[in-house]
Amino acid sequence: MNLIAPIAESRAHLRPRTKPVSKSLPLDSILQGDCIAEMARLPDKSVDMIFADPPYNLQLGGDLFRPEGSRVDAVDDDWDKFDSLTAYDNFTRDWLMQARRILKDDGTIWVIGSYHNIFRVGALLQDSDFWILNDIVWRKTNPMPNFRGTRFTNAHETLIWCAKDEKARYTFNYRAMKALNDDLQMRSDWLMPICAGSERVKGEDGAKAHPTQKPEALLYRILLACTKPGDIVLDPFFGTGTTGAVARRLGRRWIGVEREPAYIKVARERIASTLPLDESAMKTVPDKRDAPRVAFGVLVESGMVPPGTVLTDAKRRWTASVRADGSVACDLHAGSIHKVGAALQGAPSCNGWTFWHIDKAGDLMLLDALRQQHLAAL
Repeated sequence: MNLIAPIAESRAHLRPRTKPVSKSLPLDSILQGDCIAEMARLPDKSVDMIFADPPYNLQLGGDLFRPEGSRVDAVDDDWDKFDSLTAYDNFTRDWLMQARRILKDDGTIWVIGSYHNIFRVGALLQDSDFWILNDIVWRKTNPMPNFRGTRFTNAHETLIWCAKDEKARYTFNYRAMKALNDDLQMRSDWLMPICAGSERVKGEDGAKAHPTQKPEALLYRILLACTKPGDIVLDPFFGTGTTGAVARRLGRRWIGVEREPAYIKVARERIASTLPLDESAMKTVPDKRDAPRVAFGVLVESGMVPPGTVLTDAKRRWTASVRADGSVACDLHAGSIHKVGAALQGAPSCNGWTFWHIDKAGDLMLLDALRQQHLAAL
């Protein structure tokens, strides 16, 4: 594979002139046209997440054959061809500029690529002032073999996940990801198969409709990780509509941009046949950071923890008495449940909700359990 040989002329001169910015969002629809021009029409800070699967610029140097002589159906479409690395960089820089403009301040962007392009895209993401949160390695359980036997089998692709800046308050559904992974923290190496079998979208001729269709499981995990029901997801390289299909299934709104009519046709048919999950099935484990804040004094004034209640730690080393204003007192220490807990332990801080207990007929009950009862009753 020749990675630097020029193959075709740049597509920059083929892009249509930028149209006026649209004042309304074309939700749940596919915009046909050049991704840069179509994104330029969307309003500033209007989408919650962007998933981008841009051209990889593979620059294949001739046909590739399997050992028995059959031809490998590789990516050789015109949309993946650029006349130079500089042309590819200019294209990437242009669409990233539009992506940053239309992404909300608390939104995130995901870009997937192979070794052919992902390092260039990563550098340009940083040049565009995006803040990299993670790089995810998608390990393929069934990668295409290296037929020539001249390199390692290319068995993974890389995803880069970014916020708009270092201080952005982006969405990350940590507990949902942990639940998805059998109550273990989700790691940055994801093992799943490539798109194959019945999931692979076929064209009218029975052949695969798109050479780089991504598995729905990949988009499912991404959307579940960093969006909420009702959020708007943009895919500027829509292809056969995997992002739209999964977004519809999970109750997210979506916008696709695609210039190839054949891909648009199968994407519309595919998404139309996708059934959304029931609202109850769409719920995930709530993230503690999203739960309403409850002051201990609220439990006191509601009578759940009356003044005079005696609190104790798990090992019954200390006891503290609850006062009418929600403060607690233990010997010379008085203040919030957090402040007194920290002082007794000689610690810089303490989570009073998980430190203090109430004795219920000899059994200790965490204050946090009472807080959860209060939240459930809201």
